[in-house]
Amino acid sequence: MTDAAEAGAAWKVGVLFSQTGVTSAIESSQLNATLLAIDEINAGGGVLGRPVEPVVYDPASNPKQFRVLAERLLQVDRVRLIFGCYMSSTRKAVLPVVEAGRGLLFYPTLYEGFEYSPHCIYTGAAPNQNSLQLAKFLFEHYGNRFLLVGSNYVYPYESNRIMTDFVTQSRGTVVDEIYVPLNAGEDDFAKALKQADKARPDVIFSTVVGQSTAVFYEAYRKAGFDPATMPIASLTTSEAEVASMSAEVAEGHITAAPFFEVIATPAAKRFVAAFKRRAGSDAPVTAGAESAYFQVHLAAAALARAGTDEPEQIRQELRDAEFDAPQGRVRIDRENNHTYLWPRIARLDARGRFQIVWNPGVRVKPDPYCVSQSLDDWSADGLQQIRA
Repeated sequence: MTDAAEAGAAWKVGVLFSQTGVTSAIESSQLNATLLAIDEINAGGGVLGRPVEPVVYDPASNPKQFRVLAERLLQVDRVRLIFGCYMSSTRKAVLPVVEAGRGLLFYPTLYEGFEYSPHCIYTGAAPNQNSLQLAKFLFEHYGNRFLLVGSNYVYPYESNRIMTDFVTQSRGTVVDEIYVPLNAGEDDFAKALKQADKARPDVIFSTVVGQSTAVFYEAYRKAGFDPATMPIASLTTSEAEVASMSAEVAEGHITAAPFFEVIATPAAKRFVAAFKRRAGSDAPVTAGAESAYFQVHLAAAALARAGTDEPEQIRQELRDAEFDAPQGRVRIDRENNHTYLWPRIARLDARGRFQIVWNPGVRVKPDPYCVSQSLDDWSADGLQQIRA
């Protein structure tokens, strides 16, 4: 964004989501949601009478390209605020550039936690806002013997470490921990499926991401496993990944997230309808898209209060800032730049659509360092009901 002294000039913002590559399906949903929020802001008169102008690049799911384009945004395009990144490897590539350039990154993706930067606003779920609730649900309904299968990069390793802590806490067993390439094919999952057949865990916890997700679920079904007794439970399988599977392949598997397309509140329905008008009636609406959407609105409100896009002033204006997001009213935690969110658990039905099977109805304070890891203590922000 340019300085507010340039009366009438557009506020320029950077947008870094992949439109090609292994995670393009989920990142395209985040891109569409970001642009939808910008369209809404501009239709309402912009910010302080000035339009928001997105500078959009395609990093092609490549961490090195994310870094190069972040440098271009800050040094050439002269933006100060960047919305983007999905994989943790891409966030970790971009964040040092943003810190060196005194910018501010808005990151709308669930991640492994254990990070803080004054130059990042984290609007996706921290582990105590999805992993913990998923573990509790699985232990109560399926059992505590887990097989861990993930893509070979930082998020799956760290997410599996956290899930292992929860399994151990429940006196359960991790029967094995297996990693596959980011662009894994069916043969890459052979070891995991062989181990599933041999050890018969209660749950397969998947941190597989991107295009390989559908490959894994299809291989699981071909192997003859039954999700009623041994489901794949995942934090990284969203409506975007499910869209590339048949309903028969998807049925019965489980995901935890703050938002699902099927949420029936008026705010959620309005968001989903607007998203599909912009992106197409068949476009999947994901939790990552919802975070990407509300973080733009939070940033615009902070910009209006600050009267400048100077990152430190924006960050100060975001301390304890709230917004009525499609998932419920969210809030930026002044202590750690993460976001209070509303966890939910959903299972895929016979049509390949998520149906919510557990809605605790509480807004959970982010605890990115997992200071409190008890399955019965979520650091909840009171017992607030979901807002209609």
